[in-house]
Amino acid sequence: MLDSTLDPSAHLDSFARDNLPPRALWPEMDFSLPELAYPKRLNAAVELLDRMVERGFADRPCIRWPGGMWSYGELLDKANRIAGVLVGEMGLVPGNRVLLRAANNPMHAACWFAVMKAGGIAVGTMPLLRARELSYIIERAKVEFSLCDNSLSADLGAAKEKAPTLRKIVYFHDDGADGLEARMAAQRPGFANVATSHDDVALIAFTSGTTGPAKGTMHFHRDVLAICDAFPKYVLKPAADDIFVGSPPLAFTFGLGGVLLFPMRVGASTLLLEKTSAEILLQAIQDHRATICFTAPTMFRLMAELAPHYDLASLKKCVSAGETLPLPVFQAFHKATGIRIIDGLGSTEMLHIFVAAAGDDIRPGATGKAIPGYQAIVVDEAGNEVPRNTVGRLAVRGPTGCRYLDDARQTTYVQHGWNLTGDAYRMDEDGYLWYQARTDDMIISAGYNISGPEVEAVLLDHPKVRECAVIGAPDTARGQIVKAFVVKREDGADGDLAKELQDFVKAQIAPYKYPRAIEFVAALPRTETGKVQRFRLRELERERAGRGETKP
Repeated sequence: MLDSTLDPSAHLDSFARDNLPPRALWPEMDFSLPELAYPKRLNAAVELLDRMVERGFADRPCIRWPGGMWSYGELLDKANRIAGVLVGEMGLVPGNRVLLRAANNPMHAACWFAVMKAGGIAVGTMPLLRARELSYIIERAKVEFSLCDNSLSADLGAAKEKAPTLRKIVYFHDDGADGLEARMAAQRPGFANVATSHDDVALIAFTSGTTGPAKGTMHFHRDVLAICDAFPKYVLKPAADDIFVGSPPLAFTFGLGGVLLFPMRVGASTLLLEKTSAEILLQAIQDHRATICFTAPTMFRLMAELAPHYDLASLKKCVSAGETLPLPVFQAFHKATGIRIIDGLGSTEMLHIFVAAAGDDIRPGATGKAIPGYQAIVVDEAGNEVPRNTVGRLAVRGPTGCRYLDDARQTTYVQHGWNLTGDAYRMDEDGYLWYQARTDDMIISAGYNISGPEVEAVLLDHPKVRECAVIGAPDTARGQIVKAFVVKREDGADGDLAKELQDFVKAQIAPYKYPRAIEFVAALPRTETGKVQRFRLRELERERAGRGETKP
């Protein structure tokens, strides 16, 4: 069933609907899965929280953190009281945007549900964002209200000076009389939930900036439930006794789904960690007997090395996303733990994972297949589907899709009714998708098409390489050359190691793919979500070429 027209909105502030792309520029939406037949009046928070309490989960663990736990009933009470503050004291009306700013902690989760219950639109922000970035988001989304962890007040206060649309901020983890906790205590229990439309905007998620200025992506209440009823139900298959844990921030849609919404859809619990490292995550799994872990490939690589030092007997399933999962990381983690990582392909534009495989369906090295509810094809530049085992652009569609907030780039992401994710893939005869590169990471050198991630995967197999990123650097003779930025495991002579790595790559894959230039760096540029910003490395090389400089 293809999406037709928007239903009457519960939003009194029409900003979100007014700034949706023209309907003709939307992707085709498919709600044919029976689970996706939602009612016209739908509030995601009510379905995920209130309904679970009504079904008898009130006393079950919901939100865990080092040192404490809230039940579903306790989270509901907190969310209701915060919603009362938003409406009764701050003056929020349905459709207003609320900027949320905190690490992964229980109050952050309660605030998210409160915004939904009050009919507001949540605008999550990464804790590491600074005033300049925050003011950009506030202005783009015309944010008027914010609920913020007191520990992150400085940058938000500075952003408010630059973005006058932000009128009211209330801080939590604040002992003062004006703090959110004191205001919550003065509220009566219970809240009259706003009966939002299934196609009212619930959240505006900003992309993490791997390819340029952040874009606001707009997702409806039905989208929030759709991601809970697709990937978890058909691929992850969690149960009510599972304990989720992970590193992605709640402001990142991978984290919002994986460490908050997905467990609550089945009555499970989640362990929220304000800070994460491989050591912290492994210790948390050991101490709290976590069963499902969501994190990024870089973290899984580090965890594989440290796993023998921890008791991970409780861990049953792991999900990787954010960037492609290199085969060496999959193999190392499987060897260390016996667990086959689920490699999930998702995007902020699509809200969550739409390609994956689990268990015996995993083909190591392949991302997986389109999950139930979604379709995926590989197309050429004109949008025509290409033959199997041909590299092209990945196009997907399903119950979620790209709707940018007033952004001309809508026509780049959505073409011919399909979402073009910016990934180059090939699809084999069985429908499995094999990642080649981001479309802007394909390197054309002396007429050869070379996949940067393929070269990265080989380099990561070398014992002296901790991390790496491979790009195409400008070259007068070849157009581009393959260049690798490498983070070493230990100090040593760069020159000898560079040749060693080049010879290693030549021995593993076609010699024309080897990195003709290798630069050793202390760290790779990353977004707050951990994605490598290869575009910054490409910009650096273009600047160097413009100045006539070269780096080995």
